[in-house]
Amino acid sequence: MTASDAHRLAMIAGQLKVNRVNDDRTLDAIKAVPREKFVPAAYRGVAYVDEDLPIATDRYLMEPMVFARLVLEAGIGDGDTVLDVGCGTGYSTAVLARLAESVLAVESDPDLAKSAESKLAALGVDNAAVLQAPLPHGAPDQAPFDVIFLNGAVEVDPDGLIAQLADGGRLVCVRKHKGTSRAHIVRKTDRVWGGRDLFDAYTPVLPGFEAAPAFEF
Repeated sequence: MTASDAHRLAMIAGQLKVNRVNDDRTLDAIKAVPREKFVPAAYRGVAYVDEDLPIATDRYLMEPMVFARLVLEAGIGDGDTVLDVGCGTGYSTAVLARLAESVLAVESDPDLAKSAESKLAALGVDNAAVLQAPLPHGAPDQAPFDVIFLNGAVEVDPDGLIAQLADGGRLVCVRKHKGTSRAHIVRKTDRVWGGRDLFDAYTPVLPGFEAAPAFEF
């Protein structure tokens, strides 16, 4: 067992299982993906700490506990199609691809998109693709999706993405609203959608989902 393998198991035991992530499929998917390969070299030694890690300017790899609980709440089945918004270097895509039938990752940063493609190919992930596009745009031409996963927070409702959900679909994210920051799930049934908060969570806001600055005299 390598040091990284040991750190991954320690993360699962000390951060995930103690925070209500006990689903075997979710844990097995996370266990199988070497998180350290998706962060800059300077952060590989701390890839498994319980913090958001910078991967580019104003972009982060989500904290393990928040990420894992969102994955769990999404309830991804092995026949589901997933849209992974803001995939960064591709870590989330690699995990989601082990749970779903297929994953389409959307990334607005061209360098991150190229990195994600390279890392996914190196790991032999063959049921995922990366699309470079503005994050709020999603992938309407490939919609609908059973699950839409946002790798960060939103300060505005992601209406354009919700429109890309299939009937029975779920969208998970971290929602910042009126001074609070909570994990949030949206479910779509019979073309009507409704959302509810899940648990307190903090992660930086994704590009394109920032609230407009308030006007001040």
